[in-house]
Amino acid sequence: MDSPPDLPSDIPPEPRREPILTLPGALTAYIGLLAIVHVVWSALPPELEYWTIEAFGFIPKRYDSSLLPTAFPGGSGAKIWTFATYSLLHANLSHIGFNVLWLLPFGSAVARRFGGLRFFLFMAVTAVAGAIAHLLTHEHSIAPMIGASASVSGAMAAAIRFAFVRGSFLSFRSDDAAAAAQVPALSLMRALQNPRVLAFLAIWFGINIIFGMGSVAIGAEPGSVAWQAHIGGFLAGLVLFSLFDPVPRPPRDAASEPSGGADRVP
Repeated sequence: MDSPPDLPSDIPPEPRREPILTLPGALTAYIGLLAIVHVVWSALPPELEYWTIEAFGFIPKRYDSSLLPTAFPGGSGAKIWTFATYSLLHANLSHIGFNVLWLLPFGSAVARRFGGLRFFLFMAVTAVAGAIAHLLTHEHSIAPMIGASASVSGAMAAAIRFAFVRGSFLSFRSDDAAAAAQVPALSLMRALQNPRVLAFLAIWFGINIIFGMGSVAIGAEPGSVAWQAHIGGFLAGLVLFSLFDPVPRPPRDAASEPSGGADRVP
């Protein structure tokens, strides 16, 4: 009987299979926090449920000194923490699901680039910016605003500062996403000259102004959407991105592009 032929000893190992969707730990933790808050809040009895909205939602009238003072839950402390805590509350599963859907591509890119601490601080800062924009445009409103969409909008704005640099968009694959997270970002001025960025800005602002998306004002008119908060968070994410970005930009002479290659980094 013939013996089987010897097998080559240098057979390459089977390539490692990676999941198509890989989320950074910071984003997973953020989504988990939103989910836990929603589950706990939904389990409260009705009277505590609305007390929570008033104590942790953002109410412009809380800061209105021109009218008779209104006692809101939380007292003076709520005038500080509600600038951020409103972003952790959501009206229902579709509300939270909509924000998470937008977070998956954009929040994933930003969380992978910023790391955990910077990412959470960035989401808080853009939430505050959204609350300020809502306060300036709803000075006497008593309807509480809730929802993470100002922070989601900020993450979308931050992502476009580096996601278009190499002429591509965002990827869920870990190798592609890790490489994109290290690409030097465009300066704000150069970003606003990039055709892809300008197209994205036009579409995003158009959708928000015409339809609105993601944040709601509880107790306001049916279908009321706090789209001004989205714009406040978006502008904050676009302008303040460099304060959080850990990836250094190349020297000015190395960053200058040849004619016709304004959206590419060598």
